Amino acid sequence: MRSIRRVVAVGLVAGAMTLTAACGGGSGSSGGNGGGGGSAAKADLAAGAASAKPTEAAPSSKAPKASTAAVSIEPKAGSVDVAPNALKVGATGGKLTTVKVSDKTGKEVPGTISADGASWTPAAGLEVGTAYRVSAMAADADGAVATADSDFTTLTPTALAKASDNVDDNATYGVGMIVSVNFSKDVKNRDEVARGISFETSNGTVVKGHWFGDRRLDFRPEQYWAPDTKVTVKYRLKSVEIAPGVYGADRDEPFTIGRSQISTVDAAAHKMTVVQGGQSSEIDISAGAPEHPTWNGTMVVMSKEGVVRMQSSSMPGMTGAPYDLQVPHSMRLTDSGTYVHGNYWSSSRTFGEDNVSHGCVGLKDVEGGGSGTSAGKFYDGSLIGDVMIVKNSIRKETLDPSNGLSGWNVPWSAW
Repeated sequence: MRSIRRVVAVGLVAGAMTLTAACGGGSGSSGGNGGGGGSAAKADLAAGAASAKPTEAAPSSKAPKASTAAVSIEPKAGSVDVAPNALKVGATGGKLTTVKVSDKTGKEVPGTISADGASWTPAAGLEVGTAYRVSAMAADADGAVATADSDFTTLTPTALAKASDNVDDNATYGVGMIVSVNFSKDVKNRDEVARGISFETSNGTVVKGHWFGDRRLDFRPEQYWAPDTKVTVKYRLKSVEIAPGVYGADRDEPFTIGRSQISTVDAAAHKMTVVQGGQSSEIDISAGAPEHPTWNGTMVVMSKEGVVRMQSSSMPGMTGAPYDLQVPHSMRLTDSGTYVHGNYWSSSRTFGEDNVSHGCVGLKDVEGGGSGTSAGKFYDGSLIGDVMIVKNSIRKETLDPSNGLSGWNVPWSAW
């Protein structure tokens, strides 16, 4: 039994040594006869333990791959007197991934990276007289990144152009209202100026502008305004170069569209049909005489002027007996002098029977104007922006759409 235990013990020790050598992965000899745990065995164990330590990677001498992308920013760092529309961010050899533009307060400028990643465009022009910082990043096809930065200051305008219009804050206008903007200086950058004036409407009505010359820009929708529409004109011209070195200003102007009133004058029948809020009425009128016929076309009430002094001497090419009258209930329809007004000097039989005016539309009235007369009632019930349509006049010339607020005579496709 003792010999059996000795053989077993020797076998266990030999097996343990064999396992240790296998785990250590050493290449040296055991140096023993398999009989015990001498110093040679300890050396083998130590060698095995040392070789079990993880192998450390040798440091690489290869430099990171440079990006093939390149970012460009204009204006260059340190630039001053920069135009508000001069900022350009682009990338070549890769695609822009992030662009951040902010002023000194940290307020960021919104913008959009193009679908191809080649450029970034700000949502609007930058503010004048403001310092900005730009940081941009692009990546190439392998993901390697390139960056660029710039800081600059926009110019401070030395000249301003005034933009005045025919709208009063919180006023109510008729459904034919055209917003007419007039500039104090010739506008050279028409597209930018037109983009700098926008309309916010309560019902999504789309409004477009149309230029009449270099200083006038009129706005209207495709069809007459819907009654009760809330409108805000938003001027954002502070950072728009209207002309070289000349800028505008920012402001908002809210107004409301009232009830609908559309009046149609039949010059041949000497009648005017007024449709207000779906209700129709007819008024006897006297339009322009054969030698001074009334314009055909769509006009808009530009202003309600009450009593107006009208003189034949102030009208170029006027013929017939001279006159100098204080005309009541006068509402202007054109810049050239067409009105719808009260008439107290013609006989009552004239209205509904004959055309005797010098181009205006006359309604029966009394001297000084009476609230109960045809003219008085029509005047009191009218709004600036109400529509006046004249048809069947013998006048052959076409009403110039720039004569008053007559832009409704321009097709929407040409507006």
